[in-house]
Order: sequence, then C-alpha cells, then structure tokens
Amino acid sequence: MIRYSPEFKQSLVEMHNQGRSYTELSAEYGPSVDSIRNWVKLYTVHEVDGEKWTQADVNALQNENSQLREELEILKRSAVLLSKYNYRKIAS
Repeated sequence: MIRYSPEFKQSLVEMHNQGRSYTELSAEYGPSVDSIRNWVKLYTVHEVDGEKWTQADVNALQNENSQLREELEILKRSAVLLSKYNYRKIAS
C-alpha cells in the first residue's frame, strides 16, 4: 500500500478547492478518487466562532476527549476505593 505524506494530501486538497476535479487529480497524481475525496473531507478548513478547524483537528480532539473521560472514570473509581479503605481504617 502506498503511503502519502500529509503535505502531498493537503496540496491535492488545495488543488481541488481551486477547481480541479477528483478525476483529474487522480489521473495526474495517482491516488484513487475516493482517497482524494476522503482527504478533502479531512483537510478542508472550516471556521467556527473565529477559529479554523479541519476534520483531522476535530478527530484528534475527540480522541483526546475519550482518553480524558476514561482517565477521569479511573480516578473516580480510585477515589471511591480509597474512601472505603480510609473509612475502614478509621472505624477499626
């Protein structure tokens, strides 16, 4: 499987955004039309509340959020176990 650099992908996205078709880009540079279409979805910049985001940015934030939620749940369980341990220690 061929791996393309992020810079290459972004350059194809820019060319598409300037009016080149997926078919043209695929024929000239090699990646499939579907790959280029996916890269356009991933790397196109959207502005929200004055901030610029790509889908790649959103995906990274979602992954980080998921990781943080998991860590928070572990900390909550640890706090419950510690409080039970300390209660038993004081009660004895």
